[in-house]
Amino acid sequence: MAIYTNSYETFDSNDKREDLANVIYNISPTETPFMSSIGTGTANGTKHEWQTDSLAAATANKVMEGDDSPNRALTATSRLLNHTQISTKPVVVTGTQEVVSKAGVTSEMAYQIAKAGKELKRDMELDMTGKQEAAAGSSGTGRASRAFESWIVTNELHGAGGSTNSAGAVTDGTQRVLTETLLKSNLKKCYDEGGNPDLLLVGSFNKQKVSGFTGNSTRMDMAEDRSLVATIDVYVSDFGEVRVVSDRILRSSGRTALVCDTEMWAAAFLRPFQVQDLAKTGDAEKKQLLVEYTLVSKNEAASGKIADLTTS
Repeated sequence: MAIYTNSYETFDSNDKREDLANVIYNISPTETPFMSSIGTGTANGTKHEWQTDSLAAATANKVMEGDDSPNRALTATSRLLNHTQISTKPVVVTGTQEVVSKAGVTSEMAYQIAKAGKELKRDMELDMTGKQEAAAGSSGTGRASRAFESWIVTNELHGAGGSTNSAGAVTDGTQRVLTETLLKSNLKKCYDEGGNPDLLLVGSFNKQKVSGFTGNSTRMDMAEDRSLVATIDVYVSDFGEVRVVSDRILRSSGRTALVCDTEMWAAAFLRPFQVQDLAKTGDAEKKQLLVEYTLVSKNEAASGKIADLTTS
């Protein structure tokens, strides 16, 4: 069908308003399963210390009636430490950008600060779950908080050539497939050391590997936790139920599976999340979002890791 001659079409017009939706869509995930699952605390110095202890091994215990009580050797607690780490996200918005009419936001500064907060939490998740060693820092070097992989020295399962020494230095080894046998072995090691792991963090590839296990596993909906993670499976082991959660932010797309006793971990804050005004040097507003924290491992032997896993 032909159109009428000299019809005025949208192609001829110069006065069309732009059709820009008043919503900004952001696909980037913001879940931080490890941080969301562990406790929080307070640090009072850049070198944060705490103590750990353990019970003596169980032994046969019988004495004669009326026997004099013998002296028993007592053991001291172990003193551990970690350093607080400063993490920031600066935001600079020009005066003009703040006042012009915008789609999707009222205040550019408020929007960028909110976005920076989500990015900062993702950075913390990556640093807390990785293999970063503790560092005291200096006048020219930032302090570093010792991370989960670096803490785990008792119940570690590495591939060929991989290792974690007592100081927390992690050497990556040859990658291999995650199997149910590896998971069972690590859970047993944690249990024998006194731990009760309740969370397994894996990357997306190894989440599907776990879903393919044919042993004593079952899938459950746990609606009360839906605000923290998108989906949850529960692996029913010989030593209790373990939530299996996919964490997008694990280093190298999840080459290490983290077997966590969440009661034994906490984030201690020297300075909680805060927005700081920076010196104004021109026609722009300058702020930064800042947090200073450290990862507390109350007893690393309660948790474990299965390192050097394939991710594709």
